[in-house]
Amino acid sequence: MAYDEAFAERVRSVVGRLASAPVIEKRMFGGLGFLVGGNMAVAVQGRNAGLLVRVDPAQTEKLLAEPGAALMAMGGRSMTGWLTVEAAAVAKDTDLRRWIRRGLDYATTLPAK
Repeated sequence: MAYDEAFAERVRSVVGRLASAPVIEKRMFGGLGFLVGGNMAVAVQGRNAGLLVRVDPAQTEKLLAEPGAALMAMGGRSMTGWLTVEAAAVAKDTDLRRWIRRGLDYATTLPAK
């Protein structure tokens, strides 16, 4: 696998406890995505790369002030509403839950695909 299985299991466990809607796991971007209604909420990134979190674009700037948070960049473009969170910043369960909750909360506001 291209991602850390132990970290994926931690994320899976938290997602399972916090999700208020069905969640589907999907391998993507060399990691493992967790989707609600067809919309990605969070993803485990490649080995030791941390978490990808989809958030309300209006909250992006505020959330970038948190430790380990950065704009996701794809193809040289940064993407508002998509944040990467370093693995060290989600080492504690409370921090992991907080970031996953943000991703789940935003994904559930989007129209199902």
